[in-house]
Amino acid sequence: MGQKVNPLGIRLGIVRDWTSRWYAGKKQFPMHVHTDFRVREFLKEKLAEASVSRILIERAAKKVNITIQTARPGIVIGKKGEDIEKLRQETAALLGMSVNDVRLNIAEIRKPELDSQLVADSIAQQIEKRVMFRRAMKRAVMSTMRSGALGVKVRVSGRLNGSEIARTEWYREGRIPLHTFRADIDYGLSEANTTYGVIGVKVWIFKGEVFDKRELAQQQAAEAEGAAPPAAPPAAPLAAAAPAAPAAPAAPETPAQA
Repeated sequence: MGQKVNPLGIRLGIVRDWTSRWYAGKKQFPMHVHTDFRVREFLKEKLAEASVSRILIERAAKKVNITIQTARPGIVIGKKGEDIEKLRQETAALLGMSVNDVRLNIAEIRKPELDSQLVADSIAQQIEKRVMFRRAMKRAVMSTMRSGALGVKVRVSGRLNGSEIARTEWYREGRIPLHTFRADIDYGLSEANTTYGVIGVKVWIFKGEVFDKRELAQQQAAEAEGAAPPAAPPAAPLAAAAPAAPAAPAAPETPAQA
């Protein structure tokens, strides 16, 4: 089961929420699904260098709210918000709606090392730049575990290093309980377009178990809004304590280390 089913799709309604949130009748449903797909493809193509993880689409009455989760919000917004306004106009034209009815929100990802889609994209980009795939995989696994993940698994498939026979290689650290529905597992898929073919990259990141869906929503909201402020207060006491503590032992410690 863990190998055959998408880890995000099987957890919908348990730990995960839908990326498109709206209700439509039988006639409008296929059109809305196709439009959402086109909007996502368009935005990902436009913001290819902005490290976009996922795009959330909400439809209420005759208005559309689109939330772009990105690790580089500055690139999306542009100078004085020029780029975001242009993007909003193009998205409204794609949706066939007026600009006033389309709203674009930018959500910053504080820890890109814990986002599976961004990790997969970074590995794919390194492979395209002819970096050794094993080195790229090991580096990604180490940085993800250092950021606080409980487990990570990376798998690459295709003509690795240009070999004639395609094969699959993977690394895993920690645990990835794919059969546990309450496990918060983030899954990302990316492709590296090399001169000798396409190499697929899959990443699974285990962040912990969720016993209450509201806890996960609160945690994600706290990460999005208040991740920066709590980091500032501890920095002041450390800076104040630093000059006082090492005053006496500073002289004996440095030669010992040297």
